[in-house]
Amino acid sequence: MSVPPLPEVPAVAAPTPAAMVAKQPSAAPLLPRPRRGGLMPWVIAILIALVVVAAAGGLALRNLAANARADLAAAVTVQVIEPNPDLRSQRGAAAVGVLRGIDLVRAVRLVPESELAALLEPWLGAAATSGDVPIPVLIDVTLTRKASPAEIAAIETRLAARIPGARVEAQSEVLKPVYRALAALQWLALGLIVLVALATAAAVWLAARNALAQHRETVEILHLLGGTDSQITRIFLAAVLREAAFGAMVGTALGLGAVWLLGQQFAALDSGMAGGGALMLADWLAIAAVPLAGVLLALATARMTIALALKDML
Repeated sequence: MSVPPLPEVPAVAAPTPAAMVAKQPSAAPLLPRPRRGGLMPWVIAILIALVVVAAAGGLALRNLAANARADLAAAVTVQVIEPNPDLRSQRGAAAVGVLRGIDLVRAVRLVPESELAALLEPWLGAAATSGDVPIPVLIDVTLTRKASPAEIAAIETRLAARIPGARVEAQSEVLKPVYRALAALQWLALGLIVLVALATAAAVWLAARNALAQHRETVEILHLLGGTDSQITRIFLAAVLREAAFGAMVGTALGLGAVWLLGQQFAALDSGMAGGGALMLADWLAIAAVPLAGVLLALATARMTIALALKDML
């Protein structure tokens, strides 16, 4: 009895080692997936949270300083110092009349003595309302535009000709130390962001070096199979991307929560100056870019670290 011939099986070319390494599904299992209990994602989360808080604080301080400058650019304060209460009120009224006759002046407000006493009471106590302390006359003046130092000096000269003891001060000049303090805090926030960025790069560098050291034998086998440095780098970068993205999301959530709590505390102050530091849409967009920048920094640092380490292995 004759045996029927076996069907011909088409020959299939064996995949090359380089092709086996290039296939992501077959190459990825060669390296274990990172566990969420690892240190790098949580370190990145903490650092991203710090950057979010620092960025929000710096932007709020910038808005606060800008709004304060805009509000006080065309404002001056007139003081009339007179110990005699009767002459004090007369000279205050006379100063208001002189100011209203100046073309540069848009609005004049004589601050009531009771309001001044209420402002001084936390420091002077009952003496602020007893009449024993001579409280100067204060006049808030709003100008039609920002005045130059020469124009302010001209206003003071015109007042001094009729009201002895009258002084004129630009409110923006009085608050210059406050502006300098706000600027210093903004630079501090920027410095903190730079330091945290360096710390993030250092953490990723250490994590990438450790990962390559742990899987050195696997990397060498991939090299022997024909895998290229770029293919091996992609495997490690996929792991770094997962860890960095997870840490960035957690850190952003923590940072935004801290910013919200701080915002609630400042809102409870019910202060117009604190309200000037509210974050605008552009500020929130800048804060939203923080986690993306953190992930890109982690990927760039990991790529450079892995490339240098693979070059040393050859």
